[in-house]
Amino acid sequence: MTDLTETIVENREMVQPNHANMLETAHGGNVMKWMDEVGAMSAMRFSGETCVTARVESMNFERSIAVGDTAYITAYVYDAGTSSVKVRLLTEREDLRTREREQTTESYFVYVAIDDDNEPTTVPSLTVSTEKGERLRRAALANEEQRSE
Repeated sequence: MTDLTETIVENREMVQPNHANMLETAHGGNVMKWMDEVGAMSAMRFSGETCVTARVESMNFERSIAVGDTAYITAYVYDAGTSSVKVRLLTEREDLRTREREQTTESYFVYVAIDDDNEPTTVPSLTVSTEKGERLRRAALANEEQRSE
């Protein structure tokens, strides 16, 4: 069994001109790619298996990230099925000079663990043993309920 807090992965991507759209902000496709990569890392830390993207349940772009700022991405597993892993992803715009951050994007991805033959394989049960883990899981599940309404 893997604890939720062990699945937390944080990563930064510096938004360069080649990542930008005509408004000189991060192209949404690049943000989604970065989030997918960090989410897969979280799912793999949890499962101990290679994980592939099965579904993006939502992708909410709330504000842009300017060229020169950093996309600060946090991912964690909040639920698991037999072979599937649900990951919440949050992206923040970060100014490295001031350390100021504000949320820009939130998403929920589902990954499937696969074996050496590229077939779905089982994942362990998720445990939540800390207050921080409980808070993170409750937040993800509450947002999942809102999306299904």
